[in-house]
Amino acid sequence: MADVWPEIAASRTELADLCESLTPEQWDAQSLCDDWKVRDVVGHLVESTEKLGFGSLFVGMAKNGFNINKLLGNNGKEWGKKPTEELTKELRTNAGSQITPPFTKPIDLLNDVVSHTQDIRRPLGLPSAIPGARLRLVLDHAAAVNPILGNKKRIAGVQLVATDIDWKHGEGPEVRGTGEALLMAIGGRKVALDELTGDGVATLRAR
Repeated sequence: MADVWPEIAASRTELADLCESLTPEQWDAQSLCDDWKVRDVVGHLVESTEKLGFGSLFVGMAKNGFNINKLLGNNGKEWGKKPTEELTKELRTNAGSQITPPFTKPIDLLNDVVSHTQDIRRPLGLPSAIPGARLRLVLDHAAAVNPILGNKKRIAGVQLVATDIDWKHGEGPEVRGTGEALLMAIGGRKVALDELTGDGVATLRAR
């Protein structure tokens, strides 16, 4: 696999640029993540640039009933309480951080920042194209993820076909749409389903 660190750094920097343009109302707007406002999503991404040892992870897991999704959700909201200027500065300053939290790989971090940037942009009505090479990297990874996020199970039995880049995945009834919309659907963002076409869309809706 190609070195994804440059793509991670670029994605974080681009998000920092976006953050600098946001109004207080936009920072407090609801993101596509049910439990997170925009500031909480950014807080989560800033947290991922910081060193987290196994000891701290275990303590955090214990406090959250060993539920990783609950831990991530609560941590995002805690980090999201920081002043927005501080969040933006930390995101930009640490854009080149090559820290990988326990049990993660660099490609996980790229998937995280690319998908969560869309979780911010979409509800704010601030679309932006994802570079094709970066999008293909993230799509390949997202389509294969199963534990915790359940992506692989969600898209089983359908064929995903991007209409704007050279990418397809799986077998079965087709689901066609832009690479970005497919990425959102793979990650369980129901809002993207309205942008997809094909006989396989009904299968995704049912899941």
